[in-house]
Order: sequence, then C-alpha cells, then structure tokens
Amino acid sequence: MPRIVREAAVSWEGNVARGSGTMSARSSSAFAEIPFTLASRIGIPEGKTSPEELLAAAHAGCFTMSLANELTTAGTPPERLEVRCVVTMDEVEGKGHQIVHSELQADGTVPGCDEAAFAQAAEAADAGCPFSALIRASATVAVSATLS
Repeated sequence: MPRIVREAAVSWEGNVARGSGTMSARSSSAFAEIPFTLASRIGIPEGKTSPEELLAAAHAGCFTMSLANELTTAGTPPERLEVRCVVTMDEVEGKGHQIVHSELQADGTVPGCDEAAFAQAAEAADAGCPFSALIRASATVAVSATLS
C-alpha cells in the first residue's frame, strides 16, 4: 500500500468557553466547515460535532474496512457490515482529560460465515486497524461482533 497523507483544517474564533470553530477536509473536500464548540464537545451537540465524534467515525471506518478485508480474504466476503464506535474521554489523574476507551460493535451479514469465524475476523481486523493501534497506545479498545 502506498504512503497515505490526508489533510484537514480547523478555524477557531474566541476563547474556549464561548468560542466556536469549524473543521474542513482539505484533501478530499468531502466536508467543509463542520461546526464545533466546547458545548458540543462536553454537552448537548445541537447539530455540531466534536473531535471525539470524528475520532469515533474514523475508528469505525478504519475497522470496517479491515473487517471487510479479513472476511474477503477468508473467502466469505460480507454482504453488509454495520459498525458502531463509542469513544470515551475522561479525567485521568495527573494527565487531565484523555481518550480512555474506544468500543467497536460490529454487526454483519456474511453468507457462509459462522459466529466463531466472524469473531475471529473481527479480532484480526482490530489487530490490523491502524486506528486501533493508535488508540491502544494510550487507551483501551474493545470489540464485539455479531452476525445478523
């Protein structure tokens, strides 16, 4: 696989408590000026996002592609995969707020695959997912997998 480089940009105005910002994809232009604020990060999102939500989406996306690859390599390509990721940030003594956990829940429709093989593919997908490795450097990752 070639080296992959992607770029995003953030613009912020004001202090952290009352300020607001936007996030934009620079490499693909897939999204532009997604709003975020401290309130959307720690409280009710009100249509805005947060870095943690974007991390959850990125982790779920990376894992899903890895799982599709594992299943295809095993001769049971998926018909459909639904993956949910929940990222948790919490106060860590002496370190402030840190990402402490990411939980992946995969549900798949995979003809010819049984629960044991699906669970094994999910484990291998987690091991091969660069985002899982990145998060594991300072937090925990949990994976559950269920066939539809």
